[in-house]
Amino acid sequence: MKFIVDHNVGKLVKWLRMLGYDTDFFTSEDDWQMVICALRENRIILTKDTGIMKYGVVDNGKVKAVHIDSNDPEEQIRQVNNFLDLDLHDGLFTRCMECNNLLEQRTVAEVKDRVPPYVYKTQEEYMECPVCNRIYWKGTHWQAMVEKLQKFTGS
Repeated sequence: MKFIVDHNVGKLVKWLRMLGYDTDFFTSEDDWQMVICALRENRIILTKDTGIMKYGVVDNGKVKAVHIDSNDPEEQIRQVNNFLDLDLHDGLFTRCMECNNLLEQRTVAEVKDRVPPYVYKTQEEYMECPVCNRIYWKGTHWQAMVEKLQKFTGS
């Protein structure tokens, strides 16, 4: 599954990328362009905009879309999970949460001068985005995200 997330439910982007889903964040006001992108790239639209649900290609099912009801990000991710039965484990933390690219494993030696000294001393596993060069590790922020995700999804 690949997603395109409307700006009106933008907080879903981070959580879907965290789960490993290819998620495009659509920030333009031109709804038709989002629908075209979803059609061209075989993406599922996530939106609060009821007008998008009335486009012919969405209404007839050619483009799959989920109308999000809630303003609460926790409820939004629950709704997406309930509607689409997301895989909440296999792709966890495999995508860059900033730019959506797949992460690559890095050795401790490769990140030595690029992470804080305490992190270097206490962590053994690192992932890096090959595009934006952001480095990820399983620190306290990672644990907090996992706990919040468990709360969101009930698993």
